Amino acid sequence: MGVTVSARQPLASAAVRETDDRGPQTVASHAPVPFNEKGAVAFRNVAKTYASAAGPVAALDGITLDVAPGSIFGIIGRSGAGKSSLLRTVNRLERPTSGQVLVDGIDIATLDDAQLVQLRRRIGMIFQHFNLLSAKTVFDNVALPLQVAGVPKAQIEARVRELLTLVGLQEKAGTYPGRLSGGQKQRVGIARALATGPEILLCDEATSALDPETTQSILQLLRDINRKLGITVILITHEMSVIREIADKVLVLEKGRIAELGDVWQVFGMPVHPATKALLAPLQHGLPDDLQQSLQTEAPVGDHAQILQFTYRGADGLEPDLPRISRALQGDVRLLHGGVDRIQGHAQGQLVIALRGAVARRNTAEWKTLTQGPEAIAHDIKVLGYVADAVHPH
Repeated sequence: MGVTVSARQPLASAAVRETDDRGPQTVASHAPVPFNEKGAVAFRNVAKTYASAAGPVAALDGITLDVAPGSIFGIIGRSGAGKSSLLRTVNRLERPTSGQVLVDGIDIATLDDAQLVQLRRRIGMIFQHFNLLSAKTVFDNVALPLQVAGVPKAQIEARVRELLTLVGLQEKAGTYPGRLSGGQKQRVGIARALATGPEILLCDEATSALDPETTQSILQLLRDINRKLGITVILITHEMSVIREIADKVLVLEKGRIAELGDVWQVFGMPVHPATKALLAPLQHGLPDDLQQSLQTEAPVGDHAQILQFTYRGADGLEPDLPRISRALQGDVRLLHGGVDRIQGHAQGQLVIALRGAVARRNTAEWKTLTQGPEAIAHDIKVLGYVADAVHPH
């Protein structure tokens, strides 16, 4: 029964679940708990039910998935989807009603109180509302987990200075939280969460209280921490833009169940579940009002333009190429509207094009030939309608 022991400080003794050819066994042991991989998290058929006046409420139902060590894993869903409940099972702030949560290969339900304390030192957590102590300075807020852990004062001093430099607040050590901006407060929260050298960082709506510019700076910091320190980051949010910006993989939760799970570019580019499509809707590039109002379902008499929507889903390396589009359409092509983003190296988004001339009278079915094979110019081409030449934007 070979196991690899983590180089980090081990937990105390426990009844350890190990696996060999005979399957799972419970082995009484006074040895340190062995950790198989630093920063690995796995959920196995996890369910969580809360009691309420109206009866049991299922917050989580049959969640099974793996979070790879060193990855950034995003969890998104609407209010009440079960995001916080799932996140809080990782450090056992919530106990599953059934199923297993494995951290570094260990079923954390088997840990006693002392071992749980040690586990939580391996898992940092940052919060939406910062949770800083207003009567303590920035330095003291960051130092608190180290003081609780009994770290010598000299080591605390060095560690806190190192962390404040990492988050860009080395000049704010003596400042109180009340004199900090929201972004600075969250940077203090991140430094505090990293104090004990965790291998997993849980982010509970970490950017929801911040303005867009500050959100970008915090996401950049989290990405840098992930890359420099190799820490596994698990974040929950209700904003798809946050997932798009930072995550490697995404879980879409709906009513406590997995709606979609996969690489971010795949989920964004080819959403299947209605919940995912609804969450993505705010990121879609809608038609300008004047163009929307001018659209006609049938081609008008006289000069007119056919309005086409080109969709790119990130697959097959297919990207927008206006000269190639113009050659393929064999007409007067004008780009009216749209936006294409690059997610994990894949082009995704939509372009709205006006096409004038006799070729524009082709029906929708004919455009399908340009979405297949080596001659494809988009993953999907849709006829939105027609506009008379007098109102066609030039």
